[in-house]
Amino acid sequence: MQIRIATSEDLDDLVRIYAAARRYMAEHGNPHQWGDGRPSPEEIANSVEEGACRVGVDEDDRAHFSFTIYSEEDPTYQQIYDGAWLNDEPYVTIHRVASDGTMRGVFSSVLARAKDEAGKLGIHNLRIDTHNDNLTMQHVVAKAGFSYCGIIHLKDGDPRLAYQLVL
Repeated sequence: MQIRIATSEDLDDLVRIYAAARRYMAEHGNPHQWGDGRPSPEEIANSVEEGACRVGVDEDDRAHFSFTIYSEEDPTYQQIYDGAWLNDEPYVTIHRVASDGTMRGVFSSVLARAKDEAGKLGIHNLRIDTHNDNLTMQHVVAKAGFSYCGIIHLKDGDPRLAYQLVL
């Protein structure tokens, strides 16, 4: 397995991966997080265009998981409720982790890539958020050593559980 920056040639695979992730979430008690078809093909294409989208590929370069990485401040992380961030230092944000379910150890690979990219930027913090019903993501985030920090709200007002890892 290798992780690379997604290109426009990956768009069909990315749409397939996010559809598989939505099915998985719905089957495991989380039908609302991306139940409205998000991320939309347009949102996926925008993250590819921005250079933020990453894909995990097999030896044939077929994509099986995806995530986005951002190194600029996330506006939805400016206010946190019922808790606090561990520090106010720069951070890399991991968003939209999704898998087609065919590879194991996806989040470990995502985390290793995020740590590597953060290190190259001289950044020593990772942040991530997830839906309250996304028990799978909560489990892997805690297992990876992230600390629960509180609740943030997306642009549309939806609450998310917020986590931080100091590297």
